[in-house]
Amino acid sequence: MSDEPCAGADSPWLALMSETSAWFDGPAGRQLLEHEQRVLAQELGRFFGSYLVHYGPFANTPIEPQKLKRSVRLGPPLPGVEIVCEEQSWPIGEHAADVVVVQHGLDFSLSPHALLREAARSVRPGGHLLIIGVNPWSPWGASHLLSRKAFRQARCIRPTRVGDWLNLLGFALEKRRFGCYCPPLSSSQWQARLSALETIGQRLQAPTGGFYLLVARKLMVGLRPLRESRRERMGQLLPMPVAKVSRRDAEH
Repeated sequence: MSDEPCAGADSPWLALMSETSAWFDGPAGRQLLEHEQRVLAQELGRFFGSYLVHYGPFANTPIEPQKLKRSVRLGPPLPGVEIVCEEQSWPIGEHAADVVVVQHGLDFSLSPHALLREAARSVRPGGHLLIIGVNPWSPWGASHLLSRKAFRQARCIRPTRVGDWLNLLGFALEKRRFGCYCPPLSSSQWQARLSALETIGQRLQAPTGGFYLLVARKLMVGLRPLRESRRERMGQLLPMPVAKVSRRDAEH
C-alpha cells in the first residue's frame, strides 16, 4: 500500500478517515461491524460474478464472498486497503464491478453525493450496489450526538433518502434490512445479556436497528425506475353539436 495516490488529498478528509478508523477499532465500532459482517455475508451469498469492490473508512475488515472471484478494497490509506484513492476519484473503469459495497462511506464523507456517484459509476448494468449506514432512528443514531469521538461526525443519512439518491442514479431498490438492535455497549457481558434483542429484531426486521443495508440493482442503459405518476383531473366532456338532416335532404 502506498500513500502517493492520496498525497494531494484534503487534510480534513485524511484526518476524518484516521479518526473514524480509530473509532471502528474501539469496542462500539467493533460491535457494529461484527453484526454487519454477518448480515452482509448472507446477502453476498446470492451474487455471482468476477469482481467485488469494497469501500469503507476502517481497517482490516476484508470481505470474502463465496461466489465472486475477486474482492478488492479501495479507499483511504489504511491497513487492508489494496487501492488507495480519494472518495471522489476511484481508479477503476466504468461498469467494472459486479458488486460494489459502500460500508459507512456515506456516513463519514465530506461529499456523500460525489462518493455515491463514483460507486454507481463503477457498477455494471445489472450489477448491484450495497449501502450500509448508521440508522438515525435507532439508539446508535441517537448516541452519536453524545459521542466525543469521531462517531459524533457521522451523518446518519436516512435510508429513504439514500434510496431516493439511488433512484436518480438509475438503480432499483431490491431490499432493505436492519441489524444490531443492541445499543452501543462497551461491556461484552451486557452485550451477551441483551443478545435476545438481536434475535427478536432480526426476526421482525424492525426499523430500529443500529444499521441499515440497502441492496440496489443497476438498471440497463436507458432505463430508469418508474415512479407512480400523479393522475391529473380530466376536464368535463361536452357533447359535440350534430347537424340536423331532414328526410327531404337525404333523398336528394
